[in-house]
Parts: sequence; C-alpha cells; structure tokens
Amino acid sequence: MMTSSQLPPFVSLDWCREHQESIILADARWYLDGSSGREAYDQGHLPGAVFVDLDRWLSGDASGRGGRNPLPEPRVFSEGMASLGIGDSDVVIAYDDAGGVIAARLVWMLRVTGRRAALLDGGLAVYEGELESAAAIRKAADFAVRPWPEARLAELSDVLGGGAVIIDARNRERFEGCQDPVDPRPGHIPGAISFPCRENLDPTGRLLPLEQLHRNASRAGIDSAAALISYCGSGVTACHNLLTLEHLGMGEGRLFVGGWSQYSLAKELPVGLGPGKKLA
Repeated sequence: MMTSSQLPPFVSLDWCREHQESIILADARWYLDGSSGREAYDQGHLPGAVFVDLDRWLSGDASGRGGRNPLPEPRVFSEGMASLGIGDSDVVIAYDDAGGVIAARLVWMLRVTGRRAALLDGGLAVYEGELESAAAIRKAADFAVRPWPEARLAELSDVLGGGAVIIDARNRERFEGCQDPVDPRPGHIPGAISFPCRENLDPTGRLLPLEQLHRNASRAGIDSAAALISYCGSGVTACHNLLTLEHLGMGEGRLFVGGWSQYSLAKELPVGLGPGKKLA
C-alpha cells in the first residue's frame, strides 16, 4: 500500500485514471471575492467528486489573533472529512479551477496529519469529459481527530524572531503594496521574499517543468525548505508554495496560517513596500 510519503504532492490526470478505483476526488473551489464554490460545484464537477467547503471544514472563525482563515479545531476537520466519506486510509486527490492554489489547503492539511493526499495538476481544466451536476454522496467514514503538528506551523513570533526564510505567495502587486482588496494595510512582512504561487504555473494552470520551477526558486534565493516559512493572505495559497517546494525535493517548510491578514492588523508592526510606494 502506498504511504503518505510515497504519494507525491502533485499527480496527473492519467495517474488518477490509473488509480480511479482507489482514490477520492475532492472539489475544493473557493473564491476570495465571496463567490460560491458550492454553486460552481453544483454547476459541474469531476465525476464522483465530493465538495469540500473551505469556510466550513478547512477554516476556523476569523479573528485578529489568527487571521481570516485560521485552521479549524481538529475535531471540526475530522467531522467534515468523516461526513464526506473521507477516511484515514483513503487517498484524496483535490482540485479547483485555479491551478490548485486553493485546493492546496486541503491537501496540506491532510498530508501534515499523516493522510495520503495530492493535488490534481492543472485542476478542473485538464478534464475534457462531461462534468456532473449531481452531488456525490458517500457513506460516512472514520477520520481520527489529530492535532495540528506544531513543527509544521509558524506563529507571528516566529516570523518576527529572525533566522527563517519567509516567502510570500500572493501576487506581486499585493506584495509591493499596490493594492490589497481584503486586508487593512497593503504591503508585506519586512524581509519576506516575493514568491507568487501562480508564477509556478503555466497559462493552463499546470505546474511548470521541474527545471523552470528550480530556476524560479533559485532566483528567489530558495534552495531548501528546512528553515522556511510560507505565508499569503490567510494561509490558503501559501500551502501551494509548500507543496511545490516539497515537489522539488526541498523538504517541508512551515505555514504561517495567519499570514498578512493577521500581521497587517498589528498596526505597531512595520510594513514592507515595493520601490517608490508609501503608506497612505
């Protein structure tokens, strides 16, 4: 049986077809602008895929202390997965319609708690068959309550403490402070490296070839995830960067779940901006 360490963080559609009898497809679409991922799922999803609601099962309540999308209590995650028919021993392949940058949150959460999960490389766009509109219904499964591993998480104090390589998964405009549609202050954590997760994807939403991904990492000064902390607005797309670095054989970094949504609320903390930018 394939173990969690043997399952790569990204798999192809062909791989899914070869293993279709032993995997669970999970649709994890979610939109920053408030559009409904559930409605998108109901309009058409991969055959047999269950819908995983990020707001309900993959996030806790928003707060200044934990940011917009803190991790849920482990019992909530357990309840959600069990109710969807996802068990401890299942292999979950998650996708979205954004190249995996949203579904990465579910995959990361499953992998760090010892389950087998991967992203469908390219997501919904790679499937050329007929989509389904009827919701998939699976028998409830056993999904144990497991704590979030502290070694894979970073707190605000870790970000401020120095000694870590900090990467920002948001687009460069938000990093430089040109605009920020959702958080109270524009900019980035001082000293952080801009490493937009979407720049590791080609125009179709598939991961770039390994050599290009290595070049992207090298240009950003990243050669290992051992002392690395990944963040974004609220700990969602930052997971995609962590999975990408794991895909490159660089190891497992830490996730600062609160991200910019938490940091920017602390008005006493300094803000980094792009060249020529000033705080309003």
